[in-house]
This record gives sequence, C-alpha cells and structure tokens, in this order.
Amino acid sequence: MFVDQARIVVRGGAGGNGCVSFRREKFVPRGGPDGGPGGDGGSVWLVADRSLKALNAFRYVRTYDAERGRHGEGSGRAGRDGEDLVVRVPPGTVILNGEDGGTLADLLHEGDRFLAARGGRGGRGNSAFATSTHQAPREAEDGMPGEERELILELKLIADVGLIGFPNAGKSTLISRISAARPKIADYPFTTLEPHLGVVDLGQFRTFIVADIPGLIEGAHEGHGLGTKFLRHVERTRVLLHLVDVSPASGRDPVHDLEVIDRELSAFSPSLASKPQIVVATKIDTQPPKERARDLQARCEAAGVPFRSISAVTGEGLRDLLETVWPIVQQAARSSGAGAQPNEEERPFS
Repeated sequence: MFVDQARIVVRGGAGGNGCVSFRREKFVPRGGPDGGPGGDGGSVWLVADRSLKALNAFRYVRTYDAERGRHGEGSGRAGRDGEDLVVRVPPGTVILNGEDGGTLADLLHEGDRFLAARGGRGGRGNSAFATSTHQAPREAEDGMPGEERELILELKLIADVGLIGFPNAGKSTLISRISAARPKIADYPFTTLEPHLGVVDLGQFRTFIVADIPGLIEGAHEGHGLGTKFLRHVERTRVLLHLVDVSPASGRDPVHDLEVIDRELSAFSPSLASKPQIVVATKIDTQPPKERARDLQARCEAAGVPFRSISAVTGEGLRDLLETVWPIVQQAARSSGAGAQPNEEERPFS
C-alpha cells in the first residue's frame, strides 16, 4: 500500500533536573554546594532520505519521543544530554501544522532537515545559586519540558512528467511500455489506486521520471473519485501528459474529457494550468479512431498545445512522443533552476 499522508505527534525530551548537593569530604569542613546541572533533552528532527518512497512507516508508529536529559549529580557532575531523534521521510514531504494546517517546511531534497520538536533545557544545580551572601543554597531548577507538536506529513511525488486523464485512458499501459514500472492493468475504472513511478531511458544519458496519477474524474477537486487524494502529486511534475481515450468503445467525447480534466486542475491549483502540457490521443489501434481524434487535434492546435497520437499496445507513436517530451522537460528544468534528471544512483525505482 502506498501511503502519502500521515498524522504524527513529536515530543522533544525533557531537560534533566538540577541537583542539590553539598561537598562532604574529610578535612574539608565547609565544602559548599556542588550540585550539577541537568542535561538538555534531545530534539526531534525530520530528515529527507531518498531511500524512502512513501510514508508507510507512519501507519503504525504515530508518536516520536526524543530522549530526556539525565539529572545532575553531586561533585559538580552535569547530567548527560538526551540523544536527538532523527525521523526519516521521503524527499518531497511537506510538513504541516496539525492545528491550523499551515506549512512548516518542505523537505524537497536529500538531506533537508526540519527541527520538529525542540528538547527542553536542563535545570541548574544548587552550585549555580551560591553567592557571597547565600553560601549554602538548597534550591535547584527542574528541567524544562520538551516541545510537543502534532504534525501532518504530506508526500508529493517528485517526477518530471505526470500522466493525467480519466480512468482507463491508458496511463498504466503507457508507463508499463516506456519504463520498467509494472502497475496493475485492467479494463475497469480505478484499476490504479496508487501512483506509480517509472524511469524512462532514451539513451545517450537522457532519462526522466514519469508518474502515473490515478483518480481524476469530474469533481475530483471536490473529493469525487480519488482526486483530492492524488492531485497533490501533480504539483511536483514539470510536464503533464494529458491522455485522452479516442477509442469508440469508451463511449466518451474526447474534447469534453480534455476540458473536464483541465478544469479540475485549475480548480485544485491555478498554478497547474500553467504547466507545460502535451495532449495524447490513446488507443489509436482501434477502429475508427482518426475521426474521433480529429476534433481533439483541432482543439489543441487552436490552443497552441502539442498533440500526439499513440497506441501503447502496438507501440505506434511512442518514440515520437518521448522525443517530444524530452526537450520540454529540459526547458522546464532550466526554468526552475534544476538540472536534468537523476543519474543511475538517484533513480527512485522502476
């Protein structure tokens, strides 16, 4: 199961208490106070780790507590500080405040860190309260409690290309043909219940990552179907491949399907409408597909949107589509200030 949202509680460790102690040693009649301070509590850090792909680990463990600081001791000995707790999350995780939903951090890259809960300060021992007029203090400070927070973790997949479209538009079949990803493929709606990533290799060190985004139907931005669950993943992509089923068996109007999904993207996030998009007529191996694709192509040409026709089953048009995608991905990467796609060591999975 792919988990892309989790709610957790993080607690910094409490600080150790200061110690009340007096030096007791032979031949030292007035040794004075020697209570040491308590140690500071450990903090909770969230760190992006590219070896993780989802938030599945947070299904069973919801509370994360850092180690508390040890209490101070006599002879001026300070308590040991508590160990920090490092909680690893996949890159692309957005951290939200559990109370108001505000964004606290966006751990986009490997090694990005966020201080989720600060540990409490250790209390002072009685030696810290000694003065010339108060030479035998019997007071010490208690350690401060650690910070406690409720957080919401949301994962947004990081991919160059997002496959969008109505259920059964051919997204899973396409990603299985152009990469090593093997999603479930069947002829009923909502076959795909979780996003899939695949790495496309065009040769000559040209690679990019494709994400199959499931669950887009009319009203998706209002929660219909699976839309709101996975629409967030589209925000990370640089280029959208909008797949439209033009086969007669679908019984759908290709132009209407195109307009519906575009409206859903705009309603969910206006920035999605500005992403580069390529409209792809799928299942052209069926008969007669060309007549049904003609109006769709005219609509795209009028809007200045690139249009391609493919059959993922026979492979017709796939190479031309990928070669069209590559320069657009490169241009989008340069515009965002990022380099072109990961090398072999950085590939997420395929």
